[in-house]
Amino acid sequence: MEFKYAFGPVPSRRLGRSLGVNVVPFKTCNYSCVYCQLGRTTCMTNERADFFPPEDILSEVREALSLNPELDYLTFTGEGEPTLCRSLGWLISRSKEISPVPVAVLTNGSLLYREDVREELKLADLVMPSLDAGDRETFRKVNRPHRELRIGAIIDGMAEFKKEFGGKLWVEVMLVSGVNDSEESLKAIRKALEGIRPDRTFINLPVRPPAEPWVRVPDEDALVRAQVLLGAELLPHEEEGEFGVEGFPSPVDAILHIIRRHPMRERHILETLSHLSPDEVSEGLDSLVRSGRAKRITYQGQTFYAYVEGRYGG
Repeated sequence: MEFKYAFGPVPSRRLGRSLGVNVVPFKTCNYSCVYCQLGRTTCMTNERADFFPPEDILSEVREALSLNPELDYLTFTGEGEPTLCRSLGWLISRSKEISPVPVAVLTNGSLLYREDVREELKLADLVMPSLDAGDRETFRKVNRPHRELRIGAIIDGMAEFKKEFGGKLWVEVMLVSGVNDSEESLKAIRKALEGIRPDRTFINLPVRPPAEPWVRVPDEDALVRAQVLLGAELLPHEEEGEFGVEGFPSPVDAILHIIRRHPMRERHILETLSHLSPDEVSEGLDSLVRSGRAKRITYQGQTFYAYVEGRYGG
């Protein structure tokens, strides 16, 4: 069955087998990060709203959970910043009523300075905010935030949330070469982390095609420096496991369903659709590129396929 809001399950490098839930339209965010795998933000906003009917989202979550009993997490994430959804707390609460699967929220952390957002996220089992900078200049360079956002307030909000939260708080730091991987930038992030006191800290890398073509993975010396200064775990470069694509009418629909949330390596697409012949999959990929619904990208020596906004209905 094809869903509009629920997707997967997908293999997550942090969360195992995760059923995703998207609660905001494509690229609706209050950041426009240089490394974003979905491209530049097209709807920059800092206002919370119900972009989709919450009851419709919950109905899909219920159905998707019934079809996927073997899950590690139900994860609110998707095509923009999930805390911009005004009914996020209600969705988390109702999801936990209908299933014992733990609930995670992947967020940029930008709205944790707001008490209402902190109260809603306290209903989750795991919250994973991003923190890519500890100072104003680096924050503006790497995250390109909405003009209302201040890095000091965001850090204070994360620290306050950690004090109040009964679940697990994992912080993720995305490192970009020449932007936030210097010793000075890393020490500013470390100071922020010391105030937040997360349960775990992860270093992530821009291993998928980013919003800006100049974005690069830091070199080995920078990665070692970051691990030492931040006391963080380096995430593996690639996911392991299968993507859930059952029930789609054609290989084209299955591929679009996957790449709408993040670009995917050609090798992983072939593995995911291994029940089809390689010629069928290649023909499907070529047709997506010719129609303009997807684009083929070479990044760090690998071929990826990425969704093209506005060319896929639904």
